[in-house]
Amino acid sequence: MITLSENFRALFYTPFYAAQALGAFAAQGTEIDFRLSADPNRTAASLRSGDVDVMWGGPLRVMLTHQADPASDVVCFCDVVARDPFLVIGRTPRPDFRPADLLGVRIGTVSEVPTPWLCLQDDIRRDGADPAAVQRVTDQTMAENAQALRAGTLDAVQVFQPYAEELLASGAGHLWYAAATRGLTAYTTLVTRRTILAEKREELLGMVRAMHQTLHWIRTTPGTEIQRTVAPYFPDVPAPIFAAAIDRYRRLELYGPDPVTRREGFDRLAAAMRSGGALTSDISFDDCVDNSLADEVTKNPPA
Repeated sequence: MITLSENFRALFYTPFYAAQALGAFAAQGTEIDFRLSADPNRTAASLRSGDVDVMWGGPLRVMLTHQADPASDVVCFCDVVARDPFLVIGRTPRPDFRPADLLGVRIGTVSEVPTPWLCLQDDIRRDGADPAAVQRVTDQTMAENAQALRAGTLDAVQVFQPYAEELLASGAGHLWYAAATRGLTAYTTLVTRRTILAEKREELLGMVRAMHQTLHWIRTTPGTEIQRTVAPYFPDVPAPIFAAAIDRYRRLELYGPDPVTRREGFDRLAAAMRSGGALTSDISFDDCVDNSLADEVTKNPPA
């Protein structure tokens, strides 16, 4: 039995819910005790204390854990969301948008979690502008920012799905920037402790096989079918919006082709954390990532 805790409920985590709904874990011989969580900090604390075996979450939190405690045994072991799921939606069309253009607008950025802004500020910096000069609203939720865009009090918002798709479908917003287009950015993996990795290796190997199969299913299955499969997890999201949102993520290649965490994506996230001040020193890839199970699965993929 593996106790698995979600990070928080979000549409871009669809592969995790799909694996549950499809029975992928059970098919690989791993029994899952699925725990709900509304607070990423509480989930991470539960993992460190041993209350849960595995969580999904950002390598950002793993890096911060190792920065605070170099002896930590918290480790990423199965890559799932390989690119940044956030989008910048503007009130008017801007087909030639580049990140430096945000210096000229009033934007509502994500307040709920730190990774989206850390990555976006790095994009702005790499585009030759100072992110500190961006006029941004930092104390509103994504839902509040989406409403402010509709009301005309913001020029742009940084949101994930389904907020982006709702704005686009209604005509209230226009796609300026999909952060996934920057390339690999290690965003969400399965996370455990090295002691659990050793003690429950076969069960965790089954989890990784299940996620490998589910990632393939996501890449080859239309959004309408994916929506029907995981609809119980998102009862308030209209089916057409959900399907369009997940299809956009699929086109952006948000989800990795396999569960191997690439160093390129890890390094891009680490660089954004360094430039944004979240990291004060380099954190080793090998300290934070164990690809042994993922490598075994990709070399001997499940039928």
